[in-house]
Amino acid sequence: MGSATGPPEREFSQWYASEFPRVLATVAFVVGDVGLGEEATAEAFAKALLHWPKVSAMGHPTAWVRTTALNEVRSRLRRLRLERRYRARLVETHAPPPAEPDPQLWAAVARLAPRAREAVALRYVADLTEPEVAAAMGISRGAAAATLHRARRQLADLLAPDHDRERTAP
Repeated sequence: MGSATGPPEREFSQWYASEFPRVLATVAFVVGDVGLGEEATAEAFAKALLHWPKVSAMGHPTAWVRTTALNEVRSRLRRLRLERRYRARLVETHAPPPAEPDPQLWAAVARLAPRAREAVALRYVADLTEPEVAAAMGISRGAAAATLHRARRQLADLLAPDHDRERTAP
């Protein structure tokens, strides 16, 4: 389309008035959703207006806007699928926060050596595996296992009822 019909705005307006209904019908039919088709078609025509001198110089602005509208639909549908998958993962992986531990447990953990406290926190609060605890602490897996074993034993002693401690005392 050249500028034989007047200024670019008038040329675009005439083209828009004649082509919008046809492009909309095509896109809505392909998509199967009039609302989505209308949004995508409007977006495509807005892009055509923005780049009208270049789009009109192509010789087939209607084909360009139809392709742009269908690409817009594909992008929106792809985005919606990604959002649905992301929301599904959030629902699957979002567990309620753990219940507050017993204050006695916190007091017993506070009495552990710093390295043992760190190992316990990484294993039971951060929910890391023993190899992950070792990597996080920069120690071997065996050292992490031994530290956790000693920490659990110390916590058991610290948290045991008084009568149990008396029975197990030498």
